[in-house]
Amino acid sequence: MNRAIAIFLFIILLFQSVRLDSQTPVIHSYRTIVNIDYTHGQLPPAYGVHNIQIMRANREDPGWGSAPGWTYNHGPDMAYHDGKFYVDYLSNPVGEHTAPGRSCIQTSDDGYNWSLPRIVFPQYRIPDGTTKAGVEGIAKDLDAVMHHRIGFYVSKKNKRLYALGYYGICFTPRDKPNDGNGIGRVIREIHGNGAMGEVYFIRYNHGWNESNTSFPFYQSSKDKAFVHDCDDILADPLITMQWLEESDKNDPVVPGLNVRGQAFCWYTLDDGRLIGMWKSKLSGVSSDKGKTWSTGKTPGLYTASAKMWGQRTSDGMYAQVFNPSIYRWPMAVTVSEDGLEYKNLLLVHGEISPMRYSGNEKSYGPQYLRGIIPGNGTVPDGNMWLSYSVNKEDIWVMRVSVPVTGIAPEHINEDLSVYENLSRMTRWNIYSPLWAGVSIEKSPAGKNALLLSDEDRYDFAKAEHLFPESVKLLAEFTVIAGQTDHGLLNIELQNGSGNAGVRISFDPDGMIKSKRSYKYNNLIPYETGKIYRIRIEADTEDLSCRIKVNDREITQDFYAPVRSFSRIVFRTGEKFRVPTPDTPAYGNFVLEKGGEKTDMAKFYILSVKTGDLQ
Repeated sequence: MNRAIAIFLFIILLFQSVRLDSQTPVIHSYRTIVNIDYTHGQLPPAYGVHNIQIMRANREDPGWGSAPGWTYNHGPDMAYHDGKFYVDYLSNPVGEHTAPGRSCIQTSDDGYNWSLPRIVFPQYRIPDGTTKAGVEGIAKDLDAVMHHRIGFYVSKKNKRLYALGYYGICFTPRDKPNDGNGIGRVIREIHGNGAMGEVYFIRYNHGWNESNTSFPFYQSSKDKAFVHDCDDILADPLITMQWLEESDKNDPVVPGLNVRGQAFCWYTLDDGRLIGMWKSKLSGVSSDKGKTWSTGKTPGLYTASAKMWGQRTSDGMYAQVFNPSIYRWPMAVTVSEDGLEYKNLLLVHGEISPMRYSGNEKSYGPQYLRGIIPGNGTVPDGNMWLSYSVNKEDIWVMRVSVPVTGIAPEHINEDLSVYENLSRMTRWNIYSPLWAGVSIEKSPAGKNALLLSDEDRYDFAKAEHLFPESVKLLAEFTVIAGQTDHGLLNIELQNGSGNAGVRISFDPDGMIKSKRSYKYNNLIPYETGKIYRIRIEADTEDLSCRIKVNDREITQDFYAPVRSFSRIVFRTGEKFRVPTPDTPAYGNFVLEKGGEKTDMAKFYILSVKTGDLQ
């Protein structure tokens, strides 16, 4: 016993010494690690997460939601202003750091239904003859490449919403726009009616000024409130810290010149200190409102070069979201009571649709997330909202239910006709691409139902519900199919790691089937618009189940061994098996017909119920 206490005290002292050495008070003390052979890392999911795709890149037909049709889309930022969500992101035709570049903006009233993208910062022509220190090349018919770490600012006094961007210079795809040798930072007001103000420069890099740039300097504006807001931005170290890597190396308005961190975000502790986070495991603390920082590598944190996000949540807790592997999958959240020690790790995005358009530095996975920084709005639902890209191609938003937990409080007893929209489905986890959407719609039975629709040959709709871990489970649900000759619906009982032992399928050949090893049992044929009541009694002790579909009943073994169940999953396709750790990082390809829709398939879920078998 004394030896155990001594070991425990040694571990505590070790953590404390590491914390002192790193000059950061933040520590990740959980022992959970991800299995990178799975896109979801086999992590237990957070309860009630909604993943909503808002822009699907489409080179073949940009009218289908991705105007102007460019297929490198990345680095989104998010704000909430006057009852509306805003997301902006960087966009290039093919790949990262490859001119020309633009920034695009989308808006939403509810976080689920989004406008088509509009260009907020257009292409910018670099004057012919321009050179860049340390890089070979002379500009000739060359456009700038957009970059930003912060995309929005809501002014403190005038409560105006502004978009922020940065015009960088890249002579080659290996060149970087955020090396302090670009043109400068621009600002533009976003009005509530959708109109946008004039583009101004707010900060120049060395060698650039009003005489050799195409937009006016902000001080030339006759709008005194606008000039005042720009002055406030330049005087706020928590805003200009996010300009650090793009600004001149000795820019006096940028604090923390000794940090050299990338993609800064922060939150405030109860004692008034600020905790900052950057890429590559860097975190730190400031006691002077962000003017100076003490930083170091975060003990216990495992991540690579993608962004981290941290914030105070509406329940008084703290959360950090990041990719907990050297790859950019999966995406996970960890929670802390004091903002210093993080003790758990939960999945928030684990699906990776195939990359449809390869390009320079296009990494697989959900990545580069940003939430809403303090001052840029508070969403009234109390949940955590974030924006991010998948495969540096498509833009997504995420709603993480608060409090953040991986524990379902009770078994499921859902009559889905009571819901009017997805925002009310706080107990469900939703994965909803634009062409494979999840929504609440009226079913052929005349009542509202959870609709999983799918016209995407490379993606699927998914809805899952957690329940308390069960070794002897009763699951009942009702389904209506909208067709019999195409489309697929898989219903699975899974354990906490995402491994399934039981699968029922509405197959495109018109048959309801149950999976047994690599083969399937035919249960009954299904008809369009007819209600099918399915009951599963699953016993993980003998690894078998009894399945009843309407009047047809069979008993069979699990198709894969699991020792408990903790979620039910409805999915309009097969699981993603790629990427893996051995998937080539980059390629030169376009997936066949990736920009074309398939025939629409629809499946309506009317009710779901689970419980422990007596």
